[in-house]
Amino acid sequence: MKAGTRLRSAVCETEVMVVSAPEGAVQITCGGAPMIGMDDEAPHGLTLSSDAARGTLLGKRYVTNTGDLEVLCTKPGEGSVAADGEILEVKEAKPLPSSD
Repeated sequence: MKAGTRLRSAVCETEVMVVSAPEGAVQITCGGAPMIGMDDEAPHGLTLSSDAARGTLLGKRYVTNTGDLEVLCTKPGEGSVAADGEILEVKEAKPLPSSD
C-alpha cells in the first residue's frame, strides 16, 4: 500500500485516501470488513459490525497509535476504520506557537 491509494468500505459509505503507510502489508478495514478499491465490487453478504460502528467524519485524518499509518476520510460513513484490528483514532491538530 502506498500514499495516494483510495479505498472504500464494503459495508457503509466511508471512503478514505492513504496519506502515509508503513513498510509491508497492512489490512485496513471499515465496519469490520476489509476495505476495497474504488472500482472493486463489494462482496455480497457483508454487514456492518456493531463493534466497528463509531463512524467516520469528513476531512478528518485517522492514525494508528504508532503514527505509521494515516488515512484521510473523503466520504463519511457509519463504520470505523481499523488497521490490523486496531481502530484508528482521529489525528489531533498540533497547536500553533504563540505569536507574542
